Amino acid sequence: MKVFCSREEIGEIPYTAVALGNFDGVHRGHAELIARTVRYARERGLKSAVFTFSNHPKNVIVGRHVVKHIASPEEKTEIIRSLGVDFLFAPAFDETFHSMPPEVFVRDLLIGDFNAKAVSCGFNHHFGKDASGNAVSLEEAAEREGFHIEVMEPFIVDGVLVSSTLVRRLISEGKVDRCAKYMGRRFMMRGEVIRGKMLGRTLGFPTANIAPDARLIIPGYGVYATLAEVDGKSFGSVTNIGVRPTVNGDRELSETHIFDFNEVIYGKNIKIFFLEKLRDERKFSDTAALAAQIAKDKEAARERVRDLTAADQG
Repeated sequence: MKVFCSREEIGEIPYTAVALGNFDGVHRGHAELIARTVRYARERGLKSAVFTFSNHPKNVIVGRHVVKHIASPEEKTEIIRSLGVDFLFAPAFDETFHSMPPEVFVRDLLIGDFNAKAVSCGFNHHFGKDASGNAVSLEEAAEREGFHIEVMEPFIVDGVLVSSTLVRRLISEGKVDRCAKYMGRRFMMRGEVIRGKMLGRTLGFPTANIAPDARLIIPGYGVYATLAEVDGKSFGSVTNIGVRPTVNGDRELSETHIFDFNEVIYGKNIKIFFLEKLRDERKFSDTAALAAQIAKDKEAARERVRDLTAADQG
């Protein structure tokens, strides 16, 4: 998959079928829209493409992070690549896009830059100045300009409309076990392992610590059964997300105790897959009480990891 981060990089490209959307988290509805676009392109000898933004438009308009991303730009790119897409157009949303009239978006971007012969989007897609362009105006443009248009209906799972807003809410409420149903995969955090205050090691439970990316959503504070991926290998683990009130912590941290693991991994990038929340974060009377609870959390997480991964395997 070739990735274009600005209009200037595009140049001459073959005819395309383009999927439009923000695609934050690339949930199951997004994946279905992209998969349909890829199939249509292959059946008609076109190249498949996705147009999205590397940042969230609302954050640019407001001037601060009012919407947390579900996935980093790098993760979003990886997922879209895995769906068989040929081209990814992922510029940063800026004032040029914010002020672009919908008809200019269609004429100059879709037809001009992207060489689109087919366009697909969700039923609630908006684009152009003041988000005044929508699925209806795209259908009108398709009839006028002669390209194929597909507007995908709401994507429903068990009677629930799948959306990035829904997924964000579930994550922030700690309901990570429900996310997989709508995301099509486990919610995951990744990052470089940093040195902490060694409290976990002192208590007998060494942890791999990650400082959460401020741009990204994190699960609600608490303790979770997780899987840790280190150097491509997966290990059962238990993870605390929060500020460590028992020891007067001063920043958000993801602390993961990896089962049956004793390697030094400072500086390595690891992935943490969230399976199920075990309890809320709370303040204990002292570190001895905290250590006793961590021991219980470890055993509870080990049991849940075993049960849940066995269920995944059928």
